[in-house]
Amino acid sequence: MCGIAGAFDLRAQRSFPEDRLRAMTDAIAHRGPDDEHVHLEPGLALGARRLSIVDLSGGRQPLCNEDQTVWVAFNGELFEYPELYREIVARGHRPATRCDTELWVHLYEDFGEGMFEKAKGQFAVSLWDRKSRTLILGRDRVGIAPLYYVERDGWLLWGSEIKALLRSGLVEARPDPKGIDHLFTFFCAGTTRTFFEGVKSIPPGHYLRVHDGRVELKQYWDLDFPDAGDELRMDDTEPLVDELEALLRQSVERRLRGDVPVVSYISGGLDSTVVLGLSSRHRGSAVPSFTIGLDRAGPDERSQSTEAARVLGSPLTTVIMDRAKIAEAYPELVVAAEGPVFDTSCACLMRLAGAVHNEGYKVALTGEGADEAFAGYAWFKFQQMRDQNFRRFGRGPMNFGRELMFRVLGGRNARRPSAVEAMQGTRPIQQDMFEAISQSTQLVYSREMWDRLGDHHAFSDLDLTNPNMKRWAPLNQSLYVGYKVMLAGLLMIPKGDRIAMHSSVETRYPFLDEDVTAFATRIAPEYKLRGKTEKWLLRKVAERTLPPQIAGRPKTMFRASFAPTFLGPHRPAWVDQLLSPESLRATGYFDPEAVARERAWQTRIPRITPRRLIMQIGLTSVVATQLWHHLYISGGLCELPTWEAPQYAGNRLPGHYKIRSNGETTLPIAV
Repeated sequence: MCGIAGAFDLRAQRSFPEDRLRAMTDAIAHRGPDDEHVHLEPGLALGARRLSIVDLSGGRQPLCNEDQTVWVAFNGELFEYPELYREIVARGHRPATRCDTELWVHLYEDFGEGMFEKAKGQFAVSLWDRKSRTLILGRDRVGIAPLYYVERDGWLLWGSEIKALLRSGLVEARPDPKGIDHLFTFFCAGTTRTFFEGVKSIPPGHYLRVHDGRVELKQYWDLDFPDAGDELRMDDTEPLVDELEALLRQSVERRLRGDVPVVSYISGGLDSTVVLGLSSRHRGSAVPSFTIGLDRAGPDERSQSTEAARVLGSPLTTVIMDRAKIAEAYPELVVAAEGPVFDTSCACLMRLAGAVHNEGYKVALTGEGADEAFAGYAWFKFQQMRDQNFRRFGRGPMNFGRELMFRVLGGRNARRPSAVEAMQGTRPIQQDMFEAISQSTQLVYSREMWDRLGDHHAFSDLDLTNPNMKRWAPLNQSLYVGYKVMLAGLLMIPKGDRIAMHSSVETRYPFLDEDVTAFATRIAPEYKLRGKTEKWLLRKVAERTLPPQIAGRPKTMFRASFAPTFLGPHRPAWVDQLLSPESLRATGYFDPEAVARERAWQTRIPRITPRRLIMQIGLTSVVATQLWHHLYISGGLCELPTWEAPQYAGNRLPGHYKIRSNGETTLPIAV
């Protein structure tokens, strides 16, 4: 991947200062430490930082077509670039490079905005048509590559990360309370809203078309499923196993392409081990693997990872994390993610990417996306049981149980949306989960925070755009919500792109391949979740690739301790500083007395009670929000230094973020 940034004049054709553009690209130099380049003309500025993976010597960007009327700066990969290259040559184009970036200008010449139908992979692209003075900013189908934008002083500014926008000098870092409310509702920011006021994310499967001063958001793709009962079913499932195996082999082969070595993450579970097995088989030799070991900081999968790597002959690197290391890494994680992060395992994955970089690699394959495609999470089983009870006993007993739980948690009905407001009149299992975790807001939000939110509800921001959703099987409705909310907002940001590219590492996702995703949407729900067996069809493929003891392993979620890390007796000093009455009043999001009360409750009530679990999530989110506010918005809340965009000379590798303290001293946060 790379990093892109730019500016377009919505009013006239003013010149954008080159030093301002280079400041924006410098802020994301960790995404592209190998090269930097800019293109400027009246009313337009394109900038790019390059992480060289394809055509190492010839792929400098921004680049253009033959007559210099179409320009592009591109972040990501078009994995079918060899096939697309042959197609554009057959249509008469004469590419000047072998780089997949150049494909964009020729696809645009041939198909216009229909180029997104041909483009497959993970990407964020900025394309300028000089003749029609039209700007296109687009993002891949499921939201692997990020792209943010904001309007200021008549300029449309964009960047692969919000840091680039802040570094422009035109964008002040101000908090968006509605974005913060997303963290306490969905575990993450939504696909459009961010934690920064006025800064938006282009949703997955969408692009901006900018022409004559108008900015239009257009959708070119959405996940779709057959109507319930019309899904693909076969008496003999072997052809389906064959098809899925072939698609996964093709997907892995595509993601091994490039001019640099590729490694693989491995957890010891099914998904990443299938990826490692298929990639090693395709290469004809073992692909190096990287894993995390948790030292009394969560479920430790070291033995499973070691066994899988040994069976597949893969040289394994293990990064050991404990609670102290997680806490030490957290400020850097929040800087990298550009928002508060609830999930402490993200800090572990950030260190894992750092290990990949330190060993000289740029590309890593991961198993993310299998649980979304093939119903791997535990909550899908809960939905199955819930819906069975609906059919047997009606909704009354379940609704009563839900209301009782909310009373125990101390929440109020006022913050729960109707079914129509939330999920297009459906009730996927995630709504039960989101409503439960959001009850912590009733206990910790300040009156000021409620006033700032007004009558806005986080569910109204959900990007559930497919009008066919009501007609799908309940499991597929939940899978759709998983793709649209937590995959794009959590797994692809603080657990994916942002923390990997923080160490100049590109992560690739075979299970998010367009053809694999399309196949998974077509097949019947029982091929995904059969009885109590999750990812049933994928396990059939695994049986052909892996030993039985690995192919049959149950799903275990990778998670690290969060409550003991930030609420336990060995918590860092800055946690208490962030949660002090003075710091809480300074930000205004949380009620100091309520936070103190809930912290005290954590030591008084049993660990397994719903209230304790919900408030552990809520209080960890309070810590993360206060930390983000300190680092990006104001400083002064704790002893930690605050973020400042780094200043890079030429192509120097970053390795560290520059941090601005409240005094004159500057300190690095070590990778």
